[in-house]
Amino acid sequence: MKFSFAASAPSSVDAVAYPIARDGLDAAAGRLPEKWSGLVRSAARAARFDGRRNATFETSVGEGDGSQRLILVGIAKGEPADLEAAGGALVARLLTSGVTSLAVDFSGSQLSDGDIARFLSGMQQRGWRIDTYRTRMKERDKPTLTDIVAVTRNGKSPAQWAEFESLYEGIALARELVSEPANILYPESFVERCRPMTDLGVEIDVLDESQMKSLGMGALLGVAQGSVRPPRLLVMRWNGTGDDAAKPVCLVGKGVTFDSGGISLKPGPGMEDMKWDMGGAAAVAGAMRSLASRRAKAHVIGICGLVENMPDANAQRPGDIVSSMSGQTIEVLNTDAEGRLVLCDALHWAQKTYAPDTIVDLATLTGAMIVALGHEHGGLFSNDDGLANALFAAGQDTGDKLWRLPLSPAYDKLLDSPIADIKNIGPRQAGSITAAQFLQRFIEPGVKWAHLDIAGMVFSDKDGPTWAKGATGYGVRLLDRFIAANHEG
Repeated sequence: MKFSFAASAPSSVDAVAYPIARDGLDAAAGRLPEKWSGLVRSAARAARFDGRRNATFETSVGEGDGSQRLILVGIAKGEPADLEAAGGALVARLLTSGVTSLAVDFSGSQLSDGDIARFLSGMQQRGWRIDTYRTRMKERDKPTLTDIVAVTRNGKSPAQWAEFESLYEGIALARELVSEPANILYPESFVERCRPMTDLGVEIDVLDESQMKSLGMGALLGVAQGSVRPPRLLVMRWNGTGDDAAKPVCLVGKGVTFDSGGISLKPGPGMEDMKWDMGGAAAVAGAMRSLASRRAKAHVIGICGLVENMPDANAQRPGDIVSSMSGQTIEVLNTDAEGRLVLCDALHWAQKTYAPDTIVDLATLTGAMIVALGHEHGGLFSNDDGLANALFAAGQDTGDKLWRLPLSPAYDKLLDSPIADIKNIGPRQAGSITAAQFLQRFIEPGVKWAHLDIAGMVFSDKDGPTWAKGATGYGVRLLDRFIAANHEG
């Protein structure tokens, strides 16, 4: 969709929409077309439209052969989540409706420039979809809405709009990566999807299988050895500080482009969903795109451990022992607990290479996280209260919500192996916690670290306020806000 800005709604648009606050129909009387204001408000009341979040009311106004759709959309109290949801609800209603052009009239509202930008961002996000492989889609199912005119008091775009557009670029990239099937997106092609970021100034480096072998990344390579798709370690560096010596923040993402479970094979029903087991890496890539696009004044390194977990004759077996880059040996009791094996080498490499003070990893790591938190929050684990609080706050601000869970030596003991330094799974209980405890063993003293288990958040089986069923783009807004609030000069 194309967005533009004007001081009044063009007469040529197919529809005009008006954001309405909760119980704000009377207050909106002067904003609606004078000739139709009373009739529209009366009809809206009869339809029980009261401005609550996601509520919409539609009618047609005009005379003779000419008519125009008029839509009221509820923004509730005008909180950030209300505004994004309202923009999303409007696009969800009109995207395939036959309407090609829409004006959203903010000119008489009390919304600030930032509020307007957020409303439009909700529209932009909800309009994203992937139709690449749908060759026989019926005409009525195809998107028609292409042009959005935002009517503002001065006819200009809000100053904040550019930042929201940059954020959308990252969200769209993350959704694209999560949505693609595993025969199209695998470690090598994931890297290629990210290379255009070099045009924004992101420095990209890639470690191949032989380089990782020479570094001793036996844990990551053990996961990859059952697939014909070679693994990659993707490194994206953005330094907007102007200081080459500035300490970076490292973001590390689990990028299992398909997870069959390996020899510990997953059940067949639902296995197709495991194309999105690279959701952590997608969030990191999307965040790096957003940061570079808006020229963030921060030094951030994004690292994605990219592998495919398959069960061929060369796949690692339950009971195998692998040596990680850190030197710690790992007894692999379940090859479906593979994400932590990928991350432990990526985390160690990040610390040895860049010596960061702060490192955050994101992973669709455990089904136990979905059991614990459902699809409402990602899990947050951290060795530092300040870091945990900063991430939690970023989640609250953006809607990419987190909930903190504990770490303690009592849980750590559950991972002790009788034959190696550590085993890759604990008992059935506290599965998400023991996974986090596993990763913590690879964090060096003094490094502030957080682990975000986002298994329930990167893909949705139903429409949400700013996404259609499918990839959500979760994590991009969270990381962007976290960097902006805590690491930009």
